[in-house]
Amino acid sequence: MTVDNPQDALRSLFDAALAAADPALTVPPHLPAPPAGRTVVVGAGKASAAMARAVEDNWDGDLSGLVVTRTGCAVPCDRIEIVEAAHPVPDTAA
Repeated sequence: MTVDNPQDALRSLFDAALAAADPALTVPPHLPAPPAGRTVVVGAGKASAAMARAVEDNWDGDLSGLVVTRTGCAVPCDRIEIVEAAHPVPDTAA
């Protein structure tokens, strides 16, 4: 296989990798049916806020929760509380 423009090929691969890892696209197909009662989401990690947002956007039932994400990785959520903390060295927000 010959690539005429390696930079364009690499950009295309990079864009495809980002799309494949986008929580807005990858989380919804794996959500179960809402159970009776309340659902509580708990999470931690750099992608946890984006994943929480994907759950909120696709969850019809009663929902609440808390996720801790790295400072600068927060995503606005209405029903799930997002807390930012330093990583890997804890700071006063941790």
